[in-house]
Amino acid sequence: MSQVHLHLLITHLPVFGSLLGALVLAYGLWTRSHQTTTAAYMLFILSGIGAGIAYLTGEGAEEAVEGIQGVSEQMIGLHEESASFALVSLVILGAFSLFVIFITYKNTAIRKTTALIALFISLVSFGLVARTGYLGGQIRHTEITNGNVQNDGGGEKNEKDDD
Repeated sequence: MSQVHLHLLITHLPVFGSLLGALVLAYGLWTRSHQTTTAAYMLFILSGIGAGIAYLTGEGAEEAVEGIQGVSEQMIGLHEESASFALVSLVILGAFSLFVIFITYKNTAIRKTTALIALFISLVSFGLVARTGYLGGQIRHTEITNGNVQNDGGGEKNEKDDD
């Protein structure tokens, strides 16, 4: 598996992990379940790790597509810049989540406050990583960048009707 494949595969983890984690955390706050909020924190930690892997494989993915016709250098730059902000945000979220797991184990008085802080950070992180993914999709997907989808008949030009 190349860095391009790994990059494209792993980039979905921070996007969905931060969103799913926020939903699980909100549910944990609503039900006042420490186990549920802890599960959300674990999702945030995984999202931070996934963001780190995606960022580290990004350079290799960039080198692999730089010379391909139709690949926008400008879009790569925007994606890379956005990825830096998303990475910082998700690493902060993951580190904060790890910290919160340990400090709230016995100190129940601060559980709600720390969960609300984590929820805020996770929503900001989701916004940043979703924008990064959107920009990454525009690097190669022309149907996204120009707003038009080319319809070639869906591959049915030479098919026989068996009905």
